[in-house]
Amino acid sequence: METLKRILKNKDILKRIGFTLLIFFVFKLLTYVTMPLIDASSLTSLFENSGFLGIVNSISGDALRNYSIIALGISPYITASIVVQLLQMDIIPVLKEWGEEGEIGKAKINRLTRYLAIALAFVQAIAMTFAFHSSQTSLFESGVLDWATQGGTRNLWFLVYIYIAIVLTGGTALMMWLADQITLKGIGNGASMLIVGGIIISFPGTIASLVQYYIADPKGLLGTGVYIGQGEWNGYLLFAVSILMFIIVLVGITYMQEAARKIPIQYANRPAGSRFTGRSESNLPIKLNTANVIPVIFASILLSLPNTIFSYINWGTSSAANSARNWLGQIFAYDQPIGFFIYIVLVFIFTFFYSFILIKPEQMAENLQKQNAYIPGVRPGLETETYITKTLFRVTIVGALYLVVIASLPIITSMILGHSYAQIGGTSLLIIVGVALETAKQIETDTQEKTYAGFMR
Repeated sequence: METLKRILKNKDILKRIGFTLLIFFVFKLLTYVTMPLIDASSLTSLFENSGFLGIVNSISGDALRNYSIIALGISPYITASIVVQLLQMDIIPVLKEWGEEGEIGKAKINRLTRYLAIALAFVQAIAMTFAFHSSQTSLFESGVLDWATQGGTRNLWFLVYIYIAIVLTGGTALMMWLADQITLKGIGNGASMLIVGGIIISFPGTIASLVQYYIADPKGLLGTGVYIGQGEWNGYLLFAVSILMFIIVLVGITYMQEAARKIPIQYANRPAGSRFTGRSESNLPIKLNTANVIPVIFASILLSLPNTIFSYINWGTSSAANSARNWLGQIFAYDQPIGFFIYIVLVFIFTFFYSFILIKPEQMAENLQKQNAYIPGVRPGLETETYITKTLFRVTIVGALYLVVIASLPIITSMILGHSYAQIGGTSLLIIVGVALETAKQIETDTQEKTYAGFMR
């Protein structure tokens, strides 16, 4: 409550919050600016599941479903950031050197990330348009087919694809610019805030779908696929249960995101003039969910991409082809036992992989030794590194189990409830809670700095 009062009294913070909300409004308007030459209504059936396309569409604020000029959103930049971060792990020595050069090196890495994001956006735009065109013959508006082929006498589809790729890449560049504006003049990290904004923008649609499924669908938007007890007491009850479960999961994620294992740290006495200062104690926090949402996204992409590719292959009608298609569907489908098991295993693997990338026990032990600090009862050097490694491993096991539960909730609830409208858990809530907590800390820090009175009154 005190923090809220300080925010309301701080004009600078209010201006920055207002600017961020203005950018969100512009973002929402851009999601309705449909890509030229495209019939977005033909893509509706592709987003009825909660797989990879559902995740990307959620992050883009339904811009992908509408095939807006910002359909790619900020995703290429996020992908480029992750790739560059991984390449800094002794894979490309130059990038590692840049990472150790301070602000100058950081500027070089940021510039490289932006260039890579633009390149990825262009390639992704062409691949996505080609894939959608292969699966939806009515993707383009009438007249585009005649112009590109002219009755079969020419083939100018490459010009259509390049034109669309240039526009979509420009949309990604615009999103990157908006993210920079939020970082400079708004609240929080711009890229993270745009991702959260996209997810929040799609929430009203989720609530509306739940209402149409359980309570009433006067316009018949869901057709016959509604709850059998729609409008009756059990329909209202299940609607309330869905909302309550959503709130419970949100509170649980908020609590777990703040959980951390604190390793006690002590600093050896240092001389201060002619006497010694006393020992100062601190701790080394290792968050329960160090990897955050990255393992879930990686696992979703890795499991969904094969199915996406296989859907564009002409398998034929033979029994062997049907058998192969069914087996692949079992392996790479979330709602099938084999696919679900593989998904869980991938989340586990990526959680450990990314956690040990972000937290390097060897580097932490070295930094502690340089700072003349130590863990009580543990010798500096190799023993400290081993102790941190074991602690990180144990914490990551719990964190991986937590991520598995959160990633599995949408799949399990879809199986139990019989529909995928209630996305309870998953990547969306992890992203929202993580960004919200970091933004709240930044706002609290900024308000405290503004109200600091000094040591003399």
